[in-house]
Amino acid sequence: MGRTVAVFTDTYLPTVNGVTYTVQTWRKRWAERGGRMPIVYPGADDYEPGEGEHPVRSIEFPFYDGFHAAVPGVPDDIEAADPDLVHTHTPFLLGLSGLKFARSHGVPLVASYHTPTAEYADYIAEGWLRSPVERAARTYEKWYLNRAEMVVVPSEPARHHLREIGVRTAVEVVPNGVDTDQFGPVETSRFVEAQNLDTGKPLVGYTGRHGFEKQLELIVEATDGMDVTVVFGGDGPARDRLERMAAEADVDVRFLGFLDRDDLPAFYSALDVFAFPSPVETQGLVALEANACGTPVAAVDAGALSDTVVTGETGHRAPPGDAEGFREAIERTLAERDSLTEHCLERRDAVSVDHAVDKLSEVYEMLL
Repeated sequence: MGRTVAVFTDTYLPTVNGVTYTVQTWRKRWAERGGRMPIVYPGADDYEPGEGEHPVRSIEFPFYDGFHAAVPGVPDDIEAADPDLVHTHTPFLLGLSGLKFARSHGVPLVASYHTPTAEYADYIAEGWLRSPVERAARTYEKWYLNRAEMVVVPSEPARHHLREIGVRTAVEVVPNGVDTDQFGPVETSRFVEAQNLDTGKPLVGYTGRHGFEKQLELIVEATDGMDVTVVFGGDGPARDRLERMAAEADVDVRFLGFLDRDDLPAFYSALDVFAFPSPVETQGLVALEANACGTPVAAVDAGALSDTVVTGETGHRAPPGDAEGFREAIERTLAERDSLTEHCLERRDAVSVDHAVDKLSEVYEMLL
């Protein structure tokens, strides 16, 4: 009989992002190995819970569109599940519920570190307030993580960051992993035709949350004047600003909106370059998904992307915030597209979610 791991997260369906996908995929693979991962998450009217999914009351978060803030609590079904340990995917709200539950039931707490919380200060503070809000976020983050028995991060740069801010808890690197059963090179003509992307130009694109912290405007700045078609999939609070910039730029830009998960392999496979200018990634799962589909990445040399994107093998990198440097990274990636694709496909097994769950299981057993 496998272990029972109670999962607490502030981000879950119907919200669509890397954390949601990671939690979903880990739960699926854990169940296939005979374990259970009952999950506590903020409930939403437009999502019907499935087996092992336990929503709590929530309200729409006023500072971040599409995010639901949970009312902290622990459903009775979690008590009945008698978990061997608790795994939280947030330091806030339901993360506190998970911490309290672990302490009161005498089971270990594993805390995943997905996103530097200080990077979201832009959503709730401007001007002189931003700096103290960022400091407060880092202080709280450190306080929470130091109360876990183990912290899980998806990359070495993320582990280094936690050591820099004073996290003393043991930290293990467990990559989020890519579902390589789903993400691989596929035939794209139907998707290209449906989305009207047969422009005769190279396709440079991004998909994911349009958050301000992702700095997606750098894609428009870097491609201004290039003979390419830029494709944005996804949605989020920064989209309006991005569309205004695109309307003024000398480049063909298309906004596809939210893409169904089943369409993503075709989206990635259709691109010549996946552009990823975000400096705040702890792994950058979409970059690895693109690579698994054979598409190289032009990224910034910051955060986990410094490791995720291997120069000359899976793409090229540029200094963060440098539009001219990012343009050069895109151009080099386009020029080396064929050889980079070969390297990307050679690395598919190494980035698979099965390897990630193997490592996750090892972490759990360290504590049990």
